[in-house]
Amino acid sequence: MKDIKIAVVQMQAVAGEIEKNLEKIVEFVNQAAAQKVDIICFPELCIQGYNRGRAYLMAEIIPGESSQKISHLAQDKKMTVLVGIAEKSKNDMPYITQLVAFPDGTLKKYRKTHLGKSERSYFTAGNDFPIFKTEKAILGVEICWDLHFPEVSTILALKGAEIIFAPHASPKIVGDRKGIWLKYLTARAYDNSVYLAACNLVGSGGGQQNFCGGALILDPKGNVIAEAFNDREELLVANLDSKLINTIRQSKTATMRNSFYLDARRPELYKEFWGK
Repeated sequence: MKDIKIAVVQMQAVAGEIEKNLEKIVEFVNQAAAQKVDIICFPELCIQGYNRGRAYLMAEIIPGESSQKISHLAQDKKMTVLVGIAEKSKNDMPYITQLVAFPDGTLKKYRKTHLGKSERSYFTAGNDFPIFKTEKAILGVEICWDLHFPEVSTILALKGAEIIFAPHASPKIVGDRKGIWLKYLTARAYDNSVYLAACNLVGSGGGQQNFCGGALILDPKGNVIAEAFNDREELLVANLDSKLINTIRQSKTATMRNSFYLDARRPELYKEFWGK
């Protein structure tokens, strides 16, 4: 990994107001470009807005109109842009997808693999854990509920991910977002020696759901690098130091202080339970 500047965004995305949501995404990307950000990540389903019952009506193919706009934006600003989009499937249950648009115009994607109980009647789950290579770092993506399953972060780290982006659509009713995130996101970062960057929708989604916002960036030791929990739209920017993760991941003489714990795994002991 090389030194890199990233940004995560907490933003309001009203369901169905795709053009307005895209305009807001452009505005935040412009702000990030002014700060020379390399990678920016937006919340879950931020293009169409998070609405389970109407998602199938708003879902788009990839590449399609919205994803092409994001691709052109990434090319124009020479930035990798991650945005949440409802992607059409073969039925009326779309994927919850995080689009990854690269500066060369390439479009890739991650489809949410673990759906919450309230989502399973409306969305289709993905089945793959891709990683995405950029000039400065290798990325992985987990969407909201995915983060409650430790195996996902471990798989991404074993595949080489150095930064995991975690876009969310978590409502206010769940409770204190910062307190909840610090319980398990810290563990995901620490145990897998990855940078972890989370962001959430904020404000009204145009229906009955209200989102609590929040943005958090952790280092591979689980320390908070940057945070924003102000219940408002906001761009959070942080510089990620490559020396820390490279010392952990590339050290030939690992110490207790800088151990890459995954190197010491014993998969032969876990196979009895793996997949159950």
